[in-house]
Amino acid sequence: MDKTEKYNITSMDIHGHGCDVTELKHVLPPEEFAIETASLFGLLSDSTRLRILYLLYHREVCVRNIAEAIEMSPPAVSHHLRSLKQLGVITSRRIGKEVHYTIADTADGELVSDLLKTVFERRGIYEEDL
Repeated sequence: MDKTEKYNITSMDIHGHGCDVTELKHVLPPEEFAIETASLFGLLSDSTRLRILYLLYHREVCVRNIAEAIEMSPPAVSHHLRSLKQLGVITSRRIGKEVHYTIADTADGELVSDLLKTVFERRGIYEEDL
């Protein structure tokens, strides 16, 4: 028995206010998309990760410099970077013994860049102020 049968929901307007459930289902994103988006927003809900992303939005930075800039230990920063990299928001490259990170050239990376820029501009923080 699916939810429609269990709760006796039809595709008709069951409450009499002009809303067709079939139309609602048509605009609803797939569950997989909702889960992936929630994961992305979850990563962005942490102030430390936002600070790291804002640094990476401006330039490529190594773990040690990120750690020093945000006053955290390199292992703690690496933990945050690993989470961001797993979701495809950032990318890395090795230069000698150091690993440098930057925002990834992916759809999610671009989304995060645009979001950061918009949010900080609306808060009155502009790139030239940094």
